[in-house]
Amino acid sequence: MNTNRSPQLRSPRLRWRSTVVEGHTARYAVGGLGPRVLFLHGWGLGGQAYARPLEQLIRRGMRVYIPALPGFGGTASLPAEHRTLAGYARWVGHFADAIGLTRPVTMVGHSFGGGVAIKTAHDLPDLAERLVLVNSIGGSAWTDGRGVVRALRERPLWDWGLHLQADLLPGRQLTWVLPVILRDAVPNLLRNPTAVWEVAHLARTANLAPELAALAERRLPVFVVWSKRDTVIPESTSMSLQTALSDPRTITVPGGHTWLMDDPHAFGEVITNVIREPVIGPDAIAAREDVEPQPRRVRPWGA
Repeated sequence: MNTNRSPQLRSPRLRWRSTVVEGHTARYAVGGLGPRVLFLHGWGLGGQAYARPLEQLIRRGMRVYIPALPGFGGTASLPAEHRTLAGYARWVGHFADAIGLTRPVTMVGHSFGGGVAIKTAHDLPDLAERLVLVNSIGGSAWTDGRGVVRALRERPLWDWGLHLQADLLPGRQLTWVLPVILRDAVPNLLRNPTAVWEVAHLARTANLAPELAALAERRLPVFVVWSKRDTVIPESTSMSLQTALSDPRTITVPGGHTWLMDDPHAFGEVITNVIREPVIGPDAIAAREDVEPQPRRVRPWGA
């Protein structure tokens, strides 16, 4: 038996720590060795609910960082005037500086965290080497109950809530995923209900089409992951996000909005495959496109 292995390799568990960001306490988890992954969590959570899928990444040889975003999981809230997507993105940059995170990294965002990741990659171009948007907000369209495509900002909060509830009811979602989410979300709701509802409003009104178009122009590798049964971020919203990106790498997975918690092994495989794909710089892409046109690249998963 090799007794000289790093403790981080022997234990695939995330370790929670505290740091100071802009003079205030911030909580985050870190674990593993290897390529760096910065994961941004979804609405109402603080990161604890994602332990199983993120520990899959550690087992697969990655170093994972997951900050509890401001107002959640014990991290101090942002000042009222900075509670915007731009404010959250700026905080992510300061967090990366506070922990000495070597740049660039693979940035992964789920749901609301995807919107923060988009804004962060746009505003801080040196931070993200690639961007993975998992069932992410940021699209501008929504199809209502009558099949009419409308602006996402017109979607009422109660409709989001009903679909999130329905997303958690089938099978193992109810018995495994729901308790994990509640253990993470309920303390946040009790400790800081204002942050929970403000983030819900940000998610409902987010239209990141200009930022997505700029990332496409910059040729940042962006992967859009969407699950077939997601009604929280419906297909029309995901498609509007993809349209704004022009030609993203797309990955379709089974399951609902919280599929990565229900099937952490599938999440681990998706992120592993993304990281294994080489990053090609803008100059190399431009040279290649001078030689031959590039077909649309669609990477189905579990079709």
